[in-house]
Order: sequence, then C-alpha cells, then structure tokens
Amino acid sequence: MKIGIICAGDTEFFPFLRYLKNDTVTEKAMLQFHEGTIENLPAVVLYSGVCKVNAAIAAQLLIDVFHVDTIINAGTAGGIADDVRLFDTVIADKIAYHDVADDILTDFHPWMESIYFEPSAELLALAKAYSAASPHRILFGTAVTGEAFINNPERDAIREKYHPLSVDMETAAIAHVCYVNKIPFLSVRSITDTPLHEGIDNFEKNCERASGISAEITVELLKRLA
Repeated sequence: MKIGIICAGDTEFFPFLRYLKNDTVTEKAMLQFHEGTIENLPAVVLYSGVCKVNAAIAAQLLIDVFHVDTIINAGTAGGIADDVRLFDTVIADKIAYHDVADDILTDFHPWMESIYFEPSAELLALAKAYSAASPHRILFGTAVTGEAFINNPERDAIREKYHPLSVDMETAAIAHVCYVNKIPFLSVRSITDTPLHEGIDNFEKNCERASGISAEITVELLKRLA
C-alpha cells in the first residue's frame, strides 16, 4: 500500500515532515512531492495550493506519476454546524460541492447516483475505531467544498441544503478524482473557525495548531493501517 497525503497549504503540510522518513523531493507541475515512509508505509506528501483545481491536479499526479493507491486529504476546515468547536476534527462520511449544480455530476460524467462522494468504508471504520481512544474530539458527518471562504451570511443556505459539519475549498475535488480513479479516499480536517469564531483572522490564528492535530490523527490512522 502506498499513501498519498494532500494538504492545501504549507502550514497544514509542515507537521508531516517530522513524521516522514527518507524524504525525497520530486517537482512536477510546479508542485513539490515529498516521498518517503510514514509509520513504515510508503507515502507521498505535498501541499497543492488552495482551490479545487489545484487539489485535483495534485491528486491525479499522485495516482498517475507516484502510483499511490490510497489518498488522504489532511488539513483544516471551517466549522459550520453549531456543535462543531474550534480544534475539533471532522472526518467526512460524505462530501459534496456546495457551489456546483446538482445535475452536473448525476446527468453528466461521472454519472453519480447522488451529489455525494463517499470515503473508503475501510478507512472510515478504522477512523471510527480510533476516535474512541483519541485524545482529540473527532466528529463524523458531511463536509462541503466550494471556492470561497464562508462567513456567517453564506452559512445559512449551505446549512439548510447540506447539513454539513465543515466547509473547505478542496475536499470534494480530491474525492472526485479518487472516485473516477477508484482510489480509496479519506478526509481529516481540523477546525480553525466556527460561526462563533468566524473570519480569516481566526483561521490564521488557529491554523498551525489545527494543522498539527490533523497530522497527528492522520499518522495515528496510518499506524493502525500498517
């Protein structure tokens, strides 16, 4: 098994370097892919840059060039449900775009049965088993993705339609690439901002700590996978 780990930003990516052994860097499509081992599993880790297209580029390269057979999206997200707190971690059990028309994915390629992507059942079960013993609060539910930083005025419409726990700019794009390539996928996102602590200032203040939590949880899952 070879694991690909995609983070959106460098702050989310840096904590993984302390876990990555025998790091070799390859540059492709203006991205730096760090290849080595984590918990004795072959792994390739990178940050893709923010937004759906950047994340999708990284995911497809991990599959086509580095031949990973599992992808984990790690990093941070905004909390959107009332009971999601700062530094909680959301592991998505279904993922959707909040800014793509519903029929785009169901009536056209890849002709999905619903608008939701689902993670690997095996990885999700592993995460749920780990969550019972984790020192971190881990929540399971819906994550949504779109090309905007969501502030309170936009939250209500998204909440009403999708009832998500978290929102970000990359997860659905990576899940989409994994879906069409039939590659197992999991998302592990720790919360930097919430309806009570909203805005880019809170994201920036909390990003480093949340990124460390996400990396720690991801590595613990890899340890159990190994």
